[in-house]
Amino acid sequence: MDEQRQRALSTSGEALYEILALEKGATHEEIKKSYRKLALKYHPDKNPDNPEAAETFKEINNAHAILTDQSKRNIYDKYGSLGLYVAEQFGEENVNAYFMLSSWWAKALFAVCGLLTGCYFCCCLCCCFSCCCGQCKPKPPGGEEHEFCMSPEDLEEQIKTDMEQDGETPIILQPTNANEKTQLIGDGHRSYHTD
Repeated sequence: MDEQRQRALSTSGEALYEILALEKGATHEEIKKSYRKLALKYHPDKNPDNPEAAETFKEINNAHAILTDQSKRNIYDKYGSLGLYVAEQFGEENVNAYFMLSSWWAKALFAVCGLLTGCYFCCCLCCCFSCCCGQCKPKPPGGEEHEFCMSPEDLEEQIKTDMEQDGETPIILQPTNANEKTQLIGDGHRSYHTD
């Protein structure tokens, strides 16, 4: 199992050529010719009692499919089976970026820049602690703080005083005889004052 996983994630880009008994850099015609020869030799119809021939036939088909697709072949030649896996996961257009960002020099550059600028620590503090616990938070114009959060009791009291100043009496209790059939909108003006 470990050997197969290692082969599946190799970076050499030679195993598929070896399956087709070719050298790396073979032409399209050489790949096609070798595929036909090996496919006839290991075809399951010609080897009905040999399960190893069926597995070999699948490997030959897989190698042929990858090596005849020009974009997959370019990725395989440059990055091996690991490149094909990355292309499958992130898309063929992102393979070069993935390998560039996962290289040792890119990681080192990222770490050195972060340490020199102190950016990791600063960004974490600014995002997590809301600009240094509010000390660097911008002040509203006029220098006065506005209260953005109000308790429900204070809000209810403010509504009552506003309505009393406008000359309206707030409704405090629900009507006792209201039910599903009560008509709330009618021809005349109805009042639901309770004493």
